[in-house]
Amino acid sequence: MKDKVFLDTNVLIYCYAVSEPVKQNKALAVSNLPNAVISTQVQKEFVNILRKKFNLDWSAVRSALDEVEANLIVQTNTTSSIKKACDVAERYGFSFYDSLIVAAALECSCTKLYSEDMQHGQVIEKVLTIVNPFL
Repeated sequence: MKDKVFLDTNVLIYCYAVSEPVKQNKALAVSNLPNAVISTQVQKEFVNILRKKFNLDWSAVRSALDEVEANLIVQTNTTSSIKKACDVAERYGFSFYDSLIVAAALECSCTKLYSEDMQHGQVIEKVLTIVNPFL
C-alpha cells in the first residue's frame, strides 16, 4: 500500500488556479498521488476561497467539492483532532489552524504534508515531512 500524503488548502486551491499554470500543474501532480488526503478543515477553507477569491457561484462550488471528494480521502476533524492541534501548536510553534492541518495528517498516518506555507523539510513527530511542491 502506498503511503498517504496530505494536501494543505493552498495546494488544493492551485489545482483550480488557471492563472498560475506552473503551480497548477505541480498541484495537480501532487493531488493525483495515490492515497492523497485532505481534512474537513481544508474543505471549508477551499469553499471559502472559491467563493471569495474565485467568485464562483454555489453550483460551481458544489461541483468542485464533488470532484475533490471523488478523488481524495477526506479526514474528519474531531475533538481529538483539536486537542492534538493544541499539542502540535505548543510543541512546534505553528498557528492553531496550521497545527490542525498537521494533526489531521498525523491522525490518518500520512508521511508527507504538501504545503506552500510551512517549513519545507521539517519533520513532525519523526513521521511526517513537510514538502513544498512548488520549490
